[in-house]
Amino acid sequence: METTTSLENDQVDGGRVRRLSLLASALAGRPLQVAPCQPGEPAWTDGRTVFVDTDARARDQLAALAVQASLLAAGSLEPDVVRGLARRPALARRYLAVEGHRALAANERVLPPAVRPLIDGDLAARGDSPAASLAAARSRDAIGDPPDAFGAIRARRLLARSDRVGASERSDRAAHRPRDPVLAELDERDGAGATPDSVSNPVGGGGALGRLLRRLLQPVRQLEAGGPPGVDAPTRPARAPTRGGHAALSTAVAGTLDEAAAEGRGTKYPEWDADRRRYRSDWCTVREVEPPAEGGAPFSASDAYGLRRSLARLGTGLDSCHRQVQGDDVDIDAAVEARVDLIAGAAPDEAIYLDSLRRRRDLAVLILLDVSGSTAEPGATGDTVHERQRAAAAALLVALHDLGDRVALYAFHSQGRSDVRLARVKRFDDDLDALAMRRLGGLVPHAYSRLGAAIRHGATILEKRGATSRRLLVVLSDGLAYDHGYERAYGAADARRALAEARRRGTACLCLSVGASTDADALRRVFGSAAHAAIPAAEQLRQAIGPLFRSAIRSAEVRRR
Repeated sequence: METTTSLENDQVDGGRVRRLSLLASALAGRPLQVAPCQPGEPAWTDGRTVFVDTDARARDQLAALAVQASLLAAGSLEPDVVRGLARRPALARRYLAVEGHRALAANERVLPPAVRPLIDGDLAARGDSPAASLAAARSRDAIGDPPDAFGAIRARRLLARSDRVGASERSDRAAHRPRDPVLAELDERDGAGATPDSVSNPVGGGGALGRLLRRLLQPVRQLEAGGPPGVDAPTRPARAPTRGGHAALSTAVAGTLDEAAAEGRGTKYPEWDADRRRYRSDWCTVREVEPPAEGGAPFSASDAYGLRRSLARLGTGLDSCHRQVQGDDVDIDAAVEARVDLIAGAAPDEAIYLDSLRRRRDLAVLILLDVSGSTAEPGATGDTVHERQRAAAAALLVALHDLGDRVALYAFHSQGRSDVRLARVKRFDDDLDALAMRRLGGLVPHAYSRLGAAIRHGATILEKRGATSRRLLVVLSDGLAYDHGYERAYGAADARRALAEARRRGTACLCLSVGASTDADALRRVFGSAAHAAIPAAEQLRQAIGPLFRSAIRSAEVRRR
C-alpha cells in the first residue's frame, strides 16, 4: 500500500496521521479515525479514534496503529472485558501483553509486512479469546510488559465512550417509545398534561404511579375499554440501566433503519461456528422493518449503465423437452417404452421425440444491499462505497423490472445477533414507484454487518415469495462481515456457509463488491465458491453483469438437477 510505504520512509505530522483513517478502518474492520496524541504519550484508542504520537518513529507509529486497530477487530476492547481493567493499570498492561499478540496473530493476513515480526507466537497462543487472555493476565504466571509500540489501554476512556453512545441510543429510543395509555388517561384527568413530573417521587402521592394506586383503591372505577385496570400495560416504563450493553460505534448519521419499528419477534436462524465445527441453533434473530420514506430524495430510476441489454437474454436459452409428439431427435427412453407397449398389445404413446424449445423468462431476483457502517468509507473518486453500491442496486432493480422479472430489494445491517434488520425497500409484489426510490435514496450506512443471517433470510424470502422456478440472490457488499462476536474469520466462515446452504437448495447466488477496496483474497474468504466479483465503479457493471448472472444461474441449475 502506497500510504504504508511512505509512512515507513518519513516522519508523519498531525495532518498525515489523520489521513491514515482508511488504513486503520481496514485493519479494524469498522470505521475508525486516526488523530495525534500528546508528544511522548503511548498510543491508545477510545473505540472511535486511534491516537498516535506524531513524534515517534514512523515504524513505531505504524505498529501502534496496527495493534490498536487489531484489538478492536478482535473484540479485545469490548465493555464487558474492559470493565475488569478499570483502575487496575498493572492488570491492563499484562492483558495487553497477551491479547495484543493474539489480536495481531488473528489479523496477520491483513497486517503490513513491517508489523508482522512483532507477533510473539507463544504469548498469542496463551488465549483463544479476550476472556482467556484476561484470565491469563490475572494468573500468577510471569508475563513481561508489552512492547512500547503496543501503546496502552485506557479503560476509563473506552467505558466513557461506550456509556455516552449507549445513553444516546437509550434517549433516542425513549423519545419514540409509545406512552402508557393508563398513565396518559390519569395525567389528562389530573391536569398533568403531556409533561412528566420530574420532581415528585413516582411511587409517592404526587407521582404517576401514586395517582394510579389512589384510583385503584377507590370503591368503584370505570374503564371505557372494560377489564381490570393495568393488566394490559405496565404502570410506567422500566428504567434503563445506567451502564452496560455494547455500544454501536459508527461514523454514520443515526436514524434511518433504527427509527423504523421492528415487526413481531423476528425470525431465528442458526449460525455456523467454524471453531467448533457445528451450528449454533436459533442463534440470530432477523427482523423485517419498513425504511422511512421521508427525508430521502427520490433516487434516479433510469437504466443509467445499459444493463437491460446485457440481461435481456438471461434465462431464455434452449431447453431439451422430452416426450414430444414432434421434434429434432428421438427420445430413446420414450421409444423403448412405446415398443414394449406395442409388443404387449397396448396402444403405444406417440410422444417419442426430443424437441428444443426456447424457455420462457421465469426468474425472481432479490437484491440484498449492505448498509453497514463500513460502507460509509469514501472511495477513490470521492463518493462512498455506499453511494456506488446503491447506484448499482438501483440500476439492477430498474433493468430487471423492465425485463419483466420478479425483483425485490432489501437493505440490511445489524447490531448483535439478536438485532439483524432487513429494510423492505421493494418487495416482490410492490410497484417500482417513487416511494420505493425515496426509500432507496433515504438509506444511510449504520452499525455492523452480520452477513450470514442476512443471506439466510434473503434466501428464505426468495424461496417463499419468489414464485418462480429460477431464483437469484444478489448480494451487494464490501465483504466486511463484522459484528459483536462475529469477527473476521468467524464471520467469513458463516457467510460462506450461508451461501452454500442457499445454493444447495437451488438458489443462485451472486456477490458483488462495487467501489470497495477489499482485496480479492478477502472477498474469496467471505463469498467462497459462489459467483463473485469486485467492480471498481457501477458504470463498469455492463461488461461483467451478463456472464456473472449466467454463471450463477447455471451453477444453481446443475445443483438442482
